[in-house]
Amino acid sequence: MTNKRVALVLGSGGARGLAHIGAIEALEERGYTITSIAGCSMGSIIAGMYAAGQIKQAKEWFLSVDKQMILRMMDINLLSRNSLVKGEKIIKELQTIVPDQPIEQLPIPCAIVATDVRNTEEVVFRTGSLFQAVRASISIPLFFEPVQMGDKLLIDGGILDPLPLHVVPRTEGDILVAADISGKDGIPMEKKMNFVQMLDRMSDMQIQQNTMLSLRLTPPDVLASMRQYAYNTFDFDKAEEIIAEGYRIMNEALDRYET
Repeated sequence: MTNKRVALVLGSGGARGLAHIGAIEALEERGYTITSIAGCSMGSIIAGMYAAGQIKQAKEWFLSVDKQMILRMMDINLLSRNSLVKGEKIIKELQTIVPDQPIEQLPIPCAIVATDVRNTEEVVFRTGSLFQAVRASISIPLFFEPVQMGDKLLIDGGILDPLPLHVVPRTEGDILVAADISGKDGIPMEKKMNFVQMLDRMSDMQIQQNTMLSLRLTPPDVLASMRQYAYNTFDFDKAEEIIAEGYRIMNEALDRYET
């Protein structure tokens, strides 16, 4: 009999992280019970929403997002030298769905990953403020303002660990399921890459390699993978399409696991 208890890990990838909503729907539709969850960057938002029991409300909110709404949430940081956006408006919007609460009091055990750029190490939140952890985990370098916590300066969890398989809380007999939304693929050949495109490509390659390393070190029982260039980081106005793709890739992964 197929084991139905799941420790779920949600990877980083900007708007592609909306696929995690569809992946969760596929798991639940097929009778799987998510007993614990972990995530980083966009995966930390979905992980926190799910652990708080508010994933349906989160889906409704993301489906309402359009380009104008995205622009309204961009609180430009005119006085900063290290970021374009403060990042506080997006957190306030998310708190309209889920009020802040201690991670350790969430109905489902949850772990959220950030990166300490000052001490060059991964930081795993299992206790403390949910939205402080999420705010740290989504701090895309040079875009969102980093989060200062004691002697730590925290940025996007996907920098060091874009698929944090080793941190998810586990229960005896569960299966490890991963939703990787930064799967390796190529990009169309171009005659030239400009400076910005080259920097972006180097960042993508780092994320892909770190993801592959994580998969080798902690192989999941089920792996649903989306190509990294399927959608852009800020394609939040394509929520319905991306959620549907997450549903599709998880169903395909479960088909492979169950046969």
